[in-house]
Amino acid sequence: MKIGNIEVNVRKSPVLEPEYVPMGLYMDAFEKNATEPFAIAVYRENGNVSVYDTKVHGDEKYFDDDCRYAERVLKFMLWASGGYKVAICGNAKIYEKLASMYKRGGVQNFDVKTMSDVYEAEFEIFRLPYEQKPAPKSSPKSVGGYVDGCRIGFDAGGSDMKVSAVIDGKVVYSEEIVWLPKVNSDPDYHLENIVTAMKKAAEKMPRVDAIGISSAGIYVNNRTMLASLFLAVSPEDFEKKIKDIYKNACARVGENIPFEVANDGDVSALAGAMDLKDNRVMGLAMGTSEAVGYVDASGNITGMLNELAFAPIDMNPNAAYNSWSGDKGVGSDYLSQDAVIRLAPRAGIRLDESLTPAQKLKEAQKLANEGDERALAIFESIGTYLAHAIGTYAHFYDIAHLLLLGRVSSGKGGDLLVETCIQTLKADYPQLNIHVELPDEMARRVGQSIAAASLVKL
Repeated sequence: MKIGNIEVNVRKSPVLEPEYVPMGLYMDAFEKNATEPFAIAVYRENGNVSVYDTKVHGDEKYFDDDCRYAERVLKFMLWASGGYKVAICGNAKIYEKLASMYKRGGVQNFDVKTMSDVYEAEFEIFRLPYEQKPAPKSSPKSVGGYVDGCRIGFDAGGSDMKVSAVIDGKVVYSEEIVWLPKVNSDPDYHLENIVTAMKKAAEKMPRVDAIGISSAGIYVNNRTMLASLFLAVSPEDFEKKIKDIYKNACARVGENIPFEVANDGDVSALAGAMDLKDNRVMGLAMGTSEAVGYVDASGNITGMLNELAFAPIDMNPNAAYNSWSGDKGVGSDYLSQDAVIRLAPRAGIRLDESLTPAQKLKEAQKLANEGDERALAIFESIGTYLAHAIGTYAHFYDIAHLLLLGRVSSGKGGDLLVETCIQTLKADYPQLNIHVELPDEMARRVGQSIAAASLVKL
């Protein structure tokens, strides 16, 4: 496959989308002959800085390729690390192109606005000479792994919520509860459903010592800054009732109960680290969207966003369009139930449009469990996506284990997905030594809520 002047060699392509161009392999091909030093630095809260140090070609023939590569790396860094300020260190012409895209009203307005909102600081992009590139800085923190006492673990997904009651590390109750957060604009709908679920768990224990919450979205100091769960809620109601929704829900369960809110991806990584008794774990939950988290070599959560649902993994100019961000080729369209729905017509399967997305996923999984070759091709393709996504993520993260959670990884289709992923990693990324782990069926479905229960130190 050729993108501009860059020839990308892909040994194993998704059976239902052979035109897919893996970003990781594209980066390998691009960097092979690039010689001009270049770096991108992204600044976030508390003076933390993430730096990707690389090279570009730096000549006229490769200008479009240089810009394409640099822009996708920048996009990836924004959603992996998070940040409100970007330094382009090196080539002035590439900087000018990126600055024209990453501004209010620019092509990447979604990224600029979102980062400004999350960090409550206006997004800024500027240039530095390569020699003045900043040093990386991070502030990892140790959370989770606490099992003493009577704990509630709550995991809020886009199609269902999972709640667990855990006493001294033993699960005494766990349940999945269907809800429809994305289509409900009433903030009280969300609050009441969360409170009802938590109280169900509370009833199974003599007391509640702590509540740990795993939730899709971006959370800063236990406050909701961005979450697709509450997409239908008006900005005014979001500010008034959603930003502190978990604080208010916990207060309804009992007075002065300590609580902790973490991104569901980080909780999936924590679940993996606890289960595997090892670190350098990336947790990836494939459900309503793609949720990613990471536990570093010291067993800490890094403080990075890890919102890889919006990070690019497909370099095909005609890649899948993401309706929320307005971008193409980003993770959630390849590693979530949206991928199943998107691939169904390619597989020759017609899913009833009256079904909810979760019901469409269940229908495809039912066909896969029955051995339907069309449905199995969907999950085989997603397994190939996953392997190539891991190949991209390995450019930015040090990964020893990739733990899969979420509904898409369930059933016979999930087993084929993992098998295909492992085969693709061997074919296209033989240099990587990453173990793909799939927990048992119960852990796949409610593992995050159980891990969430361990977030709070008493």
